[in-house]
This record gives sequence, C-alpha cells and structure tokens, in this order.
Amino acid sequence: MAKYVLITESGNDVPADIAQEYGIYIAPMHVTFGGTCLDDGTFPATDIFDHYVRTKELPKTSGCMPSDFKAVFNKIEAEQPDAHMIYLAYSAATTCSYESALVAMAGRKDEVKARFHAYDTKAVAAGGNLVVQEVAEFIAANPEVDFEELDAYIKDRISRSRMHFTPGSLEFLRAGGRLSNVAFLGATLLNIKPTIELINGKLTATKKRRGSMEKCVMSLVEDFITEEPKELKHVQLIWGAGLDEKIREKVTARCQEAGFENVRWIQTGGVIASHSGPGAFGITAMAL
Repeated sequence: MAKYVLITESGNDVPADIAQEYGIYIAPMHVTFGGTCLDDGTFPATDIFDHYVRTKELPKTSGCMPSDFKAVFNKIEAEQPDAHMIYLAYSAATTCSYESALVAMAGRKDEVKARFHAYDTKAVAAGGNLVVQEVAEFIAANPEVDFEELDAYIKDRISRSRMHFTPGSLEFLRAGGRLSNVAFLGATLLNIKPTIELINGKLTATKKRRGSMEKCVMSLVEDFITEEPKELKHVQLIWGAGLDEKIREKVTARCQEAGFENVRWIQTGGVIASHSGPGAFGITAMAL
C-alpha cells in the first residue's frame, strides 16, 4: 500500500505514462462543444479546432464537479484505504475545481478527512504537471518521508514554479470574448503575440512580442532561460497541435544548450487548447 497518493485535475496535462508510473489519480475537467459536454482527456484537442473551423463556435470549459472528486476519493478508499491523499490542484484562481474537491471531501469520515491534504499549485497545464511530477519523484525516492517534510517540499515546489506561455490563435481569444475586436485587429496588423505568465495563480499578460511565431517563441524562451536562474533538472515545453515542428526543434536545442537535463514536450489537452487555440507554446521550469 502506498503511504501517499497524488490527485490532480486533467487540466494539468499530466502525461499518461507519468500518471501510470506514479499512480496519480486524475479528476476530469470538462469541455463543451457541438452540444456535448465531454470529460477532458477523452478526446483529441484537434476535435475542438476542427469544430471551430466548421462552426466558429468556441468550446466552453468547466472545472471538476464535486461528483468527479467523489468518484476519485471512492476509488482511492477502495484501493488504498490507509493512504494520505495529496491533492495538487489546478490554479484555484481560474476554476471551481479546488472548492469542488473540498465539498466532496466534507462528507467523509473524520479519519479520512485527516488524511486529505489540499494544495493550490497556482499553476495550469504543464506548469501544474511539473509540480505534480516533482512531488511524485520525491515521494518515490523517499517513500517513508514524514508528512511535515513532504508538506515543506510541496510548498517549496509551488513557490518555485514558473511558466511563460503564448497562445497560438488570437482568433480563439477574440471569439471567446477574451480580446476585443479593436485589440484583435491591432494585434493582427502589427503581428503582435502576447506573452502570458502565471503570477500568483493568475494568467497575466506581461509582454507583447512582434514578428513571426518562431521569432516570438525564441525570444520568449531566451528571456525565460536568462532572466531568472532556473533549476536544470526539468524543463517542460507546452505545444498545441499545429505548432511548427521546426520551432520545436529549435527550442529543444536551446534548452539542451542551456543545460537542462530533461527536456520534455507536453501537448495541450482539451481544457488548455480551448483557451490557447492551435499552435500554442509554453515553457515551464523551477526557479533556483
């Protein structure tokens, strides 16, 4: 029996092999398009893009419901009844999922609630996955770690997580009401692409880069690598379907040149793709 089990949401885009290796439980977020609400992770994100091309209908996303977490908690209690549940949440500032988990746990027995520990990672997409993966690796390397030490490690990882991101489609932002027509036309004419950072759990536009997607991505990567020292164990790179393979190759080479030991590309799932559009790019690592 595992002493600790990890729980997170599908919007943190934990790859299937990582979830399987570390026994991570995933609660589904949801995407609605074409009149149907689907669990995130059960369909390719390209279905969203194809539907939008045909209909100009933007998908709608929603966080996990209490029933989603109830199903996960029931499974854990059946499979690992004595384990501590470590919930590493998708940014609570952006969705209802964190509150849903607390509601789902509220009706449990006191001894179960005593083994439940919730953390707002203040991260999304591969930024959230990086926190989850590093905590999973730490537990695997230290299976008898006491909770106080684990708690301190989790809080440290959350505080060091950094992510920069640029959407692949301003049209998606405009269609979803996240960008005015005037701003859209201005950005399109000037070939401007915003850089978005996660700051205290919120997606915040911090810079405007001008030029081709390749030029903007490489500038973003250079700033990310050089502006603040990073730990070199992991760098995770976010890509939306449609991102040019040549860009991916150049980013990989630059990250390897910078000394990152593990360079991994993680594709956006349905929730993230619904907001970023096709061809999105992001980079995440831990600050020193």
